[in-house]
Amino acid sequence: MIRRVALLALAALLLVATAGQAQAAGYRYWSFWDRDGDQWVYATQGPSTARPSDGDVQGFRFSVSEDSGDAAQPRGTADFTSICAKTPAEDGSKRVALVLDFGTAADAPSGETPPPPRTACARVSPDATTADTLATVADPLRYNTNALLCAIGDYPKSGCGEQVSDKQQPRNESAPPEEKTTADDDGGGPSIGLIAGAAAIAALAAAGAWQARRRRNATR
Repeated sequence: MIRRVALLALAALLLVATAGQAQAAGYRYWSFWDRDGDQWVYATQGPSTARPSDGDVQGFRFSVSEDSGDAAQPRGTADFTSICAKTPAEDGSKRVALVLDFGTAADAPSGETPPPPRTACARVSPDATTADTLATVADPLRYNTNALLCAIGDYPKSGCGEQVSDKQQPRNESAPPEEKTTADDDGGGPSIGLIAGAAAIAALAAAGAWQARRRRNATR
C-alpha cells in the first residue's frame, strides 16, 4: 500500500512539473490578423495565400506568445476610411488598409528597438495576395525556407519564430510598467504549481497512512 501511494505521489509531481513546462513555452513571431467589424480575428491563411478584397483591413503584430489564442492583437487605428483617406480608388486596382504593430520593447529581440506602430494604405492589383500588398508599403520583408514571415520593414533583423523561455517572456501589456510580477521575480518563492504538487503529495501520503492504520487495527 505504501509503495502504491509513493507511485501515485510521484505521478502527481511529474504531472504538475510537465504542466508548468508546457505553460512556459512561447515564441517570438509576427502574427497575422483580419479585421471583422470592430474586432480582430486571427487569420486562417498565411500572407502568401490570402487574397484581401478592396476595402479590407489587415493587421500584423510582433510579439511573444504561446499560440493563436494567446497572441497579442495589433494596436492603434483600424478603420479603412481613416487609413485610406488619402489614397483614392482607381479602376483596375484594390485598396487594402494595413496596421503594422512592431510590438513593445519587451517583445523585442536582444539589442533591437521596435519601430513605432503605423498604418498604410496599399493600392494593388485585384489578384494581389497579402504578401504582395505588404511588400508595397513595408519592404524589405524576410521569410524563412518554410515561407514563415520573419521580418516586416527589416524588423527584426534576425531570428524567426524562435522559442523564448518563461524568464524572457514580456509581462502583460495591461500591467503597470514598473510593477514587478511573479514571473519577473528571479529570487523566487515556490510557484503555484509546486505548491499544488506538494499539497497533492501530502494528501496522498496522509491517505496512505490512514489506510495502513486502518488495516493494522482491523487485524488486531
